[in-house]
Amino acid sequence: MFTEGRIERVRSIVAEAKLAGKKTALVPTMGALHEGHLSLVRAAKEKADFVVMSIFVNRIQFNDSNDFVNYPKTLENDLNLARENGVDLVFIPDEDEIYHDHKTYVDVEGLTDELCGAHRPGHFRGVFTVVSKLFNIVQPDIAVFGQKDIQQAVSIEKMVSDLNFPIEIIIAPIIRENDGLAKSSRNVRLDEAQRQNAVAIYTALASVKKMIEDGVYDYQKMYHEAEKIILEAGAEKIDYITLADYHSLRRIDRIKHKAVFAVAAYFGGVRLIDNMIIDFDGEKIKCVL
Repeated sequence: MFTEGRIERVRSIVAEAKLAGKKTALVPTMGALHEGHLSLVRAAKEKADFVVMSIFVNRIQFNDSNDFVNYPKTLENDLNLARENGVDLVFIPDEDEIYHDHKTYVDVEGLTDELCGAHRPGHFRGVFTVVSKLFNIVQPDIAVFGQKDIQQAVSIEKMVSDLNFPIEIIIAPIIRENDGLAKSSRNVRLDEAQRQNAVAIYTALASVKKMIEDGVYDYQKMYHEAEKIILEAGAEKIDYITLADYHSLRRIDRIKHKAVFAVAAYFGGVRLIDNMIIDFDGEKIKCVL
């Protein structure tokens, strides 16, 4: 496994892999790796011969400076996990090289107005900018993102289409703890009681899933059910409980086609997100948690 921080050297290594006929995949991360990240690596290895992982805590996507400072940094462990899981190249960019005299940003209009975008001003502009830079540096054939960050993943699909990046985007399923809580680097900031209470987000989604499977397609009924479960578990704040069209990410009042039911709530001062994708298989509805 290679580790590299210089842009030109990364380009050279990837170019050698491509000359050898290898399909390349990129897994962008901010480190603090867990099973969710490793599932993205496995998804990449199913489709590609040469897997690049980037580890870069991207300052410009943090609208809260404390969140940036507190973001866990576990580089030695991250490199061990990358090596054990078959990553071929770990790109650890230098912030000065990435953003030296930087004045250009990338944004996707409309798709970031609601959900997390409504509560984290500037966040997605930072995400799209760094992802675009990583795409241009690595020039992968494939890039893998997780369903847990569904607004990010869907918006990047649109960005890739609009900007003609020749990259296939894969959205990999959410990886969960045994009790259902979505794996997240933020979970380590919860104490034992907060960690147990936070499972209510998954419980709420599972309850709404059953409602949908029983034929309830009305957003207001889903909203009240989810809100009740999450507040009773002691959430300090709910940013949103939303049913949105999958492609536009605009709130809808009733399921008529592919959609997302998404939640963001605070437990122990930690903002946690989760969602499920709702789609139709013929006349049968399916909910992917």
